[in-house]
Amino acid sequence: MEVNYLQEPSYKSLFIEMYVNTNNGEAQKLASGTGFLVNSLKGPLLITNRHNVTGRDNITKVLIGSHKPDFLKIYHNVSENPIPDSQLIWTPRNENLYVEYEPRWIEHPILKDAADFIALPLTDVENVLIAPFNLNIHSQLKDVFYGPSDIISVVGFPFGMSVAGFIPIWATGFIASEPFIDYNGLPVFLIDCRSRQGQSGSPVVLHSNKGSFSIKGGGNVEFFNPVTILLGIYSGRINPESDIGIVWKREAINELVQHYENL
Repeated sequence: MEVNYLQEPSYKSLFIEMYVNTNNGEAQKLASGTGFLVNSLKGPLLITNRHNVTGRDNITKVLIGSHKPDFLKIYHNVSENPIPDSQLIWTPRNENLYVEYEPRWIEHPILKDAADFIALPLTDVENVLIAPFNLNIHSQLKDVFYGPSDIISVVGFPFGMSVAGFIPIWATGFIASEPFIDYNGLPVFLIDCRSRQGQSGSPVVLHSNKGSFSIKGGGNVEFFNPVTILLGIYSGRINPESDIGIVWKREAINELVQHYENL
């Protein structure tokens, strides 16, 4: 499949599966979700939800399914097929979640298990495409304005569904709370989007195909190509009967990465 028209989040959002090792030596799939990569001074990190790696509701700590996962299977793009010049090929790579029963993932230094996102250092990245989201906003985008009613997209894999292999599905909605004010005392803002199971860990983006954004104080900033701004990571809905979803802010993810770099 030719990919020279793919938008940036369509190859940066990664399909992940959670597995448990069974007593008979076989791996049992528990669930699927979404993740994405960011760079650190120590190497690439997978960013996904904490409940994806613990198998537990991050608020109640109750086990979601039958077991907690032992490892993730991450469907990476293959680096020998660079975007946008060739074709997308995916390669599954396993990442253990524990070493001698100790978690490998890194949690936010202050929020710890209250934050429903983690960073997992990658150990098997030979011949895979490392296409990270940028946690540091380009200087020309620092004054971009976004607020309630602005359009956002949750780019992931609802119910494990994808397009033509492992290209994600874009669920589009709106910012539902003031994004620069913390919701419930946490670095979170809300969105109104029909997102569902499997999208946990999805990047939430502000995206413009035309490369045009409003800026603070009025006016617009224009680019010649499509532009994507990562706003945060989706982690579920405030209530199963609501379409109001939770987004942990990019700045909090950046704090986590900086903490990992200083370990």
